[in-house]
Amino acid sequence: MAQYVKAVTGWDVDGQEVLKTGERIHNLKRMYNVRLGISRKDDMLPYRILTHDRGSGGAKGSLPHLGWILNEYYIKRGWSEDGIPTNDKLKELELE
Repeated sequence: MAQYVKAVTGWDVDGQEVLKTGERIHNLKRMYNVRLGISRKDDMLPYRILTHDRGSGGAKGSLPHLGWILNEYYIKRGWSEDGIPTNDKLKELELE
């Protein structure tokens, strides 16, 4: 992706800069949506994934636990348990 960005724009960027830019965009979108009232209650997986038992494989007979999945996702993102980017995450991304 960095090569494409450089070819199109002429900017000298590397892969890490492209990833950080994507993370900044994702967090900005989330903050905008938080301002409009989105919260953890709005983060959902498709109904079929939450209700359709797996018939085979290592996850046979199990359904995902949405609360656990959201907790793990928010931790990886650096967000609060309510799904809001933390001040530390915003500072890291230079979005304070």
